[in-house]
Amino acid sequence: MNILILHRVPYFKIAYDRGIDHTRHHVTYLGTRQALDTLPPGLTCEKVERPGVRDTLTEARAWLAAQGPRRFDRIISMSEYELLDAAGLREELGVPGPPVAQVALARDKVLMKEAVARAGLRVPRFLPARDFLDHAAGGRVPWQGRTVLKPHRGASSEGVLVLDTPAAAAQALTGRTTGVPALDDPAAPALDDFQAEEFLTGPIRHYDGLVQGGKVLLLTASQYVNTCLAYAQGSPMGSFQIRHTPEVHDWVSRVLAAVRIEDGSFHLEAIVHDGETVFLEVGNRVGGADVVAATEHATGVHLPSQELRILLGEPVALPAEPAGDGRFYGWFVVPGHHLAHHRYEGLTGADAHRTDARTVTWHQLPPGAPLPGHITYQAGETVLAGIAAGDTPEDTHDYLTGLFASVTVRSSRVPAEAGQVGA
Repeated sequence: MNILILHRVPYFKIAYDRGIDHTRHHVTYLGTRQALDTLPPGLTCEKVERPGVRDTLTEARAWLAAQGPRRFDRIISMSEYELLDAAGLREELGVPGPPVAQVALARDKVLMKEAVARAGLRVPRFLPARDFLDHAAGGRVPWQGRTVLKPHRGASSEGVLVLDTPAAAAQALTGRTTGVPALDDPAAPALDDFQAEEFLTGPIRHYDGLVQGGKVLLLTASQYVNTCLAYAQGSPMGSFQIRHTPEVHDWVSRVLAAVRIEDGSFHLEAIVHDGETVFLEVGNRVGGADVVAATEHATGVHLPSQELRILLGEPVALPAEPAGDGRFYGWFVVPGHHLAHHRYEGLTGADAHRTDARTVTWHQLPPGAPLPGHITYQAGETVLAGIAAGDTPEDTHDYLTGLFASVTVRSSRVPAEAGQVGA
């Protein structure tokens, strides 16, 4: 096969060579220089650098127009930010795979909630931002209390804001005082890119696995400790694997069918509110942070490589029985992005957890490293990332909560002149 990969996720996060035989297929990686630099030396492939100034679809079109006709059997992206670009390119070139309209169901949070609600499953009450303002002006918002403003296609809780009431949310939108630059732009606030949603309370869970031909082949369930929003604001977060029932499997299958995620990996988030599972969002991709590694530890299945096999139409290699050791794995991240323009100096209160028997991996920044200026869950960029495993879900939960309660990040501000050296 001739395979085009829109390459954005660092190579080691996907390990394409575990799912694609690069000697049997001709594989072309199209990406920015930064992305291409993550490819391992000696990998048999074609590398095409794009400028990274415009969107991926536009730059892919320009490359194809400049170098002449090319035929591809598959066009793949493993990044949620480029799934729609890959779909658009497939449509234009007549390459097999889900079209733009189908992919959009698993990218746009308004479209996906509408689809899941039509399937008879509960979703939070929500309104696109413009509709929300119209409803708020007439006192017709269908919920009371805390209200979430969030982008349709965001990730990592960037641009997410929680306010006390619908009225407060409407006032922040109309007054351009949300603190979100895209919404506060006085010339062109991005209302069409945002939605308002009722704030629900309860444990938040994520479900990860593989689906092929609409059938769920693998499913793991996990529960968060803290939230993505709390992490964006500077708190540690993680999750730990929990047991799940046939009813959960059926619920996940119904969600995936509703949003037409039929092949590949999925990462689905829900909240258990008043004893009922409420859909939050879903992606046709693997989960971030160390979800992939934790899943492989527990099941023996490497999600990205099996997803690639599914997308190529090749046999999926899943163990007949779970290949893990029976423990319940969890991942954890301690952020540093909220300390941008600081230098990392070390951790206080972490030693006991570093040497704990439940610690599986532990990746800590070296002292003196600059702290990131953007939200990241990536080991080597954030202060601390790792995996733990306990004999029960409760055991892993206790490890994570104990770590988060005891650890403190030490940092020092980088002098202004030092920060300007590499600018």
